[in-house]
Amino acid sequence: MTTTYITASGAPSADIADVDWAEKRYLIVDDFVGIRQLLRESLRNIGAKHIDQASSGGEAMTLLLRTHYDVVLCDFNLGEGKNGQQVLEEARVRNLMIPSSVWLMVSAEKSVESVMGAAEHQPDAYVIKPITEGVLLTRLNRVWHKKQVFREIDAAYIEKDYLRAAKLCDAQVAQHKVHEIDLMRLKASLLLKAGEPDKARTVYERLLEEREYNWARTGLGRIRLANGDHEAARQMFQGVIAENRFYIDAYDQLAGALTLLGRHEDACGVLEKAAKLSPNSVPRQRSLGNTALRLGNIPLAEHAFRKCIAIGEYSIARTVDAYLGMARVCGMKGDIKEALRLLAAAQRDFPGDVVQLRSKITEGLVYHESGDFRRARKSGDELEALLQRESKRPQTATCIEMATLLFAVGVKDAPVELLCHVIRNNHDNPVLVEEVQKIFDKARMGDEGMEYIAGARREANEIMNKGVLLWKTGKLEEAVEWMRDARVRLPDNMRILFNSAQMLINHMQLHGYDEALMVEANGVLMHVDELAAGQQRFAQLVEQLQMLIPGRAETPEAIDAEIDALRGVAEAPAA
Repeated sequence: MTTTYITASGAPSADIADVDWAEKRYLIVDDFVGIRQLLRESLRNIGAKHIDQASSGGEAMTLLLRTHYDVVLCDFNLGEGKNGQQVLEEARVRNLMIPSSVWLMVSAEKSVESVMGAAEHQPDAYVIKPITEGVLLTRLNRVWHKKQVFREIDAAYIEKDYLRAAKLCDAQVAQHKVHEIDLMRLKASLLLKAGEPDKARTVYERLLEEREYNWARTGLGRIRLANGDHEAARQMFQGVIAENRFYIDAYDQLAGALTLLGRHEDACGVLEKAAKLSPNSVPRQRSLGNTALRLGNIPLAEHAFRKCIAIGEYSIARTVDAYLGMARVCGMKGDIKEALRLLAAAQRDFPGDVVQLRSKITEGLVYHESGDFRRARKSGDELEALLQRESKRPQTATCIEMATLLFAVGVKDAPVELLCHVIRNNHDNPVLVEEVQKIFDKARMGDEGMEYIAGARREANEIMNKGVLLWKTGKLEEAVEWMRDARVRLPDNMRILFNSAQMLINHMQLHGYDEALMVEANGVLMHVDELAAGQQRFAQLVEQLQMLIPGRAETPEAIDAEIDALRGVAEAPAA
């Protein structure tokens, strides 16, 4: 028997009755007990039985880590601690909401910066208080039905199987024409993530023939930017902003295009405008601070880094970069005491060897930029000794920072080795090669640097080509082993990582599924995605890997099993 519920208007809602609201789990997050009680009663009127409540962002995170919720109603302002935007942000980053779950941001906050800040983290709806029961239930019902259309797609997305997710978009369009635009928008973004820009461009262009969508034009601009047509991309992003000055993504993309065109001051100006429109983004404030610092605009860098530290206090996007950048600013202003305090705070709040290393590098730069060359040299000597003790090298950006400092304090051999390591791991990245050459030029080693770079690129090619030759001559076992050693020597070289994953997949294609090889190949590909997301070959290899899983099938039962698995991930506390 179907139960019909009564809305606040007194009229029965057949749509609401289509959903079994009784057995779903709900979380209400609001710092006012009266609002929580009103929302709870509204949910009970549609039959909800399992309703939890949280009075703060921290309490909400505790519950989200422990329980899978089908529906979350979250206020924006939650008093001391995390706000609603930060709770949503962390829930998204930590995959605490499975694909079919619904997140409604319910708030009295109407300011542009608050609404835009929350929207950047994609709640399913933003509902302004005061809210009637009828409005709440109508929005909830509408969003719920829409979310189910994307259930299978999101499951593939979380697995990073972007090509399969894009194919599922087409299948859903055939069944749900009313959601065609949203599905095609998602498909285009998935194709971009899968490294298929030509296919994504086709989708965007077809949509633009029907209507001028800002997001589609921005998508085309991103494709042109990736293809090296920086000026055309700039014009496209500029046009989007002229039409809609609140379309924040276009600002971020425009800043990237201007940077690639060498127009760093213009890029800084664009980031500054974006930060004024939506100031509560930790990554954007960090980018603005770093850009201003490179330009020597110390007041702007200081403002951005201080804002980044303040809004990041309760955010999962909180980053040590803001502390290190602010320490550099203090050093340039001659405030060594404050710089050292910030570095101590960075090491206290962000434990780990990498932060310790980056703090030591920043300390040396602070001393050098403030004119204390004796202490700067002491920091350089300590870093040089560390490099002699440790065989493992840090990530590319840290290597470049360290080499810059070591050259500045008069050390030669250690920074040369670091930069050669960077080139061996990025031998076919022309932008990075050019950046390394500029560091050699600044150290008055231009000609020597060219030779070092050429030798490092040649070494990387020889290592990779040896493995490929073994593979192509039928010596697959030897090739797999060779590439394992190559990954140890060049852990961040994209071509070596891709070829290694391909060989592991080829081994299973020829000799059958092997759990250990599956785990190894998946680990290699996840490292690739961490280094540089959106690689075409990444998506292709993930798809090949998924096809090797025994019993893989695109059936409703299989999809439900995937969702159940995702739910288990969502319920587990993060390490």
